[in-house]
Amino acid sequence: MKFSEIIRNKWVKRLGTTYILILLLFIVWMLFFDTNSFLIHKELNDDIDALENNKEFYKEEIKNDKAFIEKMNDSDEIEKFAREKYYLKKENEDIFLIEHEDSLKKKKKDE
Repeated sequence: MKFSEIIRNKWVKRLGTTYILILLLFIVWMLFFDTNSFLIHKELNDDIDALENNKEFYKEEIKNDKAFIEKMNDSDEIEKFAREKYYLKKENEDIFLIEHEDSLKKKKKDE
């Protein structure tokens, strides 16, 4: 029997179609419906990428905070920071806040 005769055989056509159909159903099941499907793996990989980005962000923040803490070990730096950030002052000292015209909120003319 030649290969072309085998392919023309009625039973081979039915079995071939059945196997192809089963194979296609298996592939569709594994890609979309199984608990280990491609879609779930893609979603998990996206979550991993987002978490790795967060990890890098927080590492950078930790590095910045450590530099700030190191800078704040000096008492002069602490005083400077307190005066600039919280407007703290020494006793018998006056503080004048100068605000530029462009930093003030403009009132509406209707009011």
